[in-house]
Amino acid sequence: MVKQLIEEHFDLWSEAHTTKSTSGRGSSSKLDLHGIKKLRELILELAVRGKLVPQNPDDEPASVLLQRIAVEKAQLVKEKKIKKQKPLSPIAENEKPFLLPDGWEWARLGEIGRDWGQKTPSGDFTYLDVSAIDNSKGKIASPKVLPADKAPSRARKKVAKGTVIYSTVRPYLQNICVVDRLFTPEAIASTAFAILHPLQQMSGEFFALYLRSPVFIKYVESVQTGIAYPAINDKQFFSGLTPVPPHAEALRIMDKVNELLALCDQLEQQQTNNITAHQTLVDALLATLTQSTTAEEVTENWTRIAEHFDTLFTTDHSIEQLKQTVLQLAVMGRLVPQDDSDEPASVLLEKIAEEKARLVKEKKIKKQRPLPAITDEEKPFPLPKGWEWCRVGTFTVVGTGATPARDNPEYYEPAEIPWVTSGETGKDFIESTQEKVSSLAVKETNVSVYPIGTLIVAMYGQGKTRGQVSELKIDAGTNQACAAIQFVESSVEHRKYVKLFFQKSYEDLRTLAAGGAQPNLNVGKISNTVVALPPLSEKCRIVTKVHELMELCDTLKSQIHQTQTTQLNLANAIVEKAVTNPNHHIEKVA
Repeated sequence: MVKQLIEEHFDLWSEAHTTKSTSGRGSSSKLDLHGIKKLRELILELAVRGKLVPQNPDDEPASVLLQRIAVEKAQLVKEKKIKKQKPLSPIAENEKPFLLPDGWEWARLGEIGRDWGQKTPSGDFTYLDVSAIDNSKGKIASPKVLPADKAPSRARKKVAKGTVIYSTVRPYLQNICVVDRLFTPEAIASTAFAILHPLQQMSGEFFALYLRSPVFIKYVESVQTGIAYPAINDKQFFSGLTPVPPHAEALRIMDKVNELLALCDQLEQQQTNNITAHQTLVDALLATLTQSTTAEEVTENWTRIAEHFDTLFTTDHSIEQLKQTVLQLAVMGRLVPQDDSDEPASVLLEKIAEEKARLVKEKKIKKQRPLPAITDEEKPFPLPKGWEWCRVGTFTVVGTGATPARDNPEYYEPAEIPWVTSGETGKDFIESTQEKVSSLAVKETNVSVYPIGTLIVAMYGQGKTRGQVSELKIDAGTNQACAAIQFVESSVEHRKYVKLFFQKSYEDLRTLAAGGAQPNLNVGKISNTVVALPPLSEKCRIVTKVHELMELCDTLKSQIHQTQTTQLNLANAIVEKAVTNPNHHIEKVA
């Protein structure tokens, strides 16, 4: 039945995915294979509900198995191998989370097995702590061998091959596994684990599956305490319910689980290989654009790529790559054709120099120190005719701000003037701010009020903040974590071009940051940033073309998100139906 589900919905399980969130601007290239994840969940859910393999009426029912377990536990108590337990409360009908097949029984975890007691290590031992568990695979991956004198105080619980260990600290991490081998030297587990060794040779693997199920997770969440480090105690763990299948059926279930999970592994590897191949293809084709030497060659290569848009750009990451390629072509002068009649950028720079000199003479701006000459090493590519290399400080005035003393309420009341912090640079435009300062703060501190159209670059900030650029839609001051770039040339296209340059240079700016625990940019580094400046008329054409292509990218991304949402919802619905439909199986073995 499950194999049929896999085959019928093969494309869905393979293609239903989401992008993993990471720090940094843009999108991560890492995908969460949601469809395959849901398929694994479905297999495990059907397994613990008795819907994965057919029942056999000749199997000894679980009720008889539980009776034998009770007799064995009584004998172990009599032999003083285990302590006598306090009686566990009977299971009420309203406690049972779902119906079980014939021959199955509900039991409390404390009823089905034993622990092995505790001991203090007297010699070398294999220490099983939470870090030893690979929680994604449910396996012991990296146990440590320690001498007795290095034993942590938590190293106390004895285990054996076949023992289920369950981390009761931060149980949401699902550090759960079965001790699958004998260890030399002997294994001792941390007291962070609850220890359950199923009796009567029952399958520990089956119960480990159930401890990972949504039903048991819900139970744990209902009894755990603590917020930062939630935990349950052993009593709460052993009071939890578990389904108990006939022993023979449990063996058939685990055989089928292992078979189907192996298919999932194959499917995941195949999809990972496909994603890698797809990414390599996208990288290669986008490289043909940036390696093109003229706008005409770009157009020719773009036409080839455009014929396969639907198959090439199918993830957020690939679309972000496309956007970055567009921006790269824009600042290299390869996105639109050049026009020999355009006034060269050198003329614009001369006009800006004259205007800055006038503003200095009128004492509207301070005279700048001469900026260093641009070296050949700072010129990453040859420029088209009419373009010029220049530093940002050549054609702008770069400033910053300050944080008025917090202990002076008159600097913040009345709240009159918008005041920008670096965390507010995450959007393309700043139209409002969380805080405002008073006119007195502007008068008495280093807060300057910058006009509409000023670019704000975040100089500090962990995660994705540092290097972000935004544009003021209001007059506003800033704190010291922001650089404010004011333009001497007031052309809208000039400002838009420089803004898209900073958007393209986001990662480059971040690498310029200096410092230890929190690397920062500064006003000098922003002023000294080298920009390839085109003629003003070409700027207009570039900005128009970039806007057109960015709209295309956003449309593609929206379509992808709609498709992903549909796939995710469908995968979830199939799993839900398979798990909850009471008539979904259950065949009997003749």
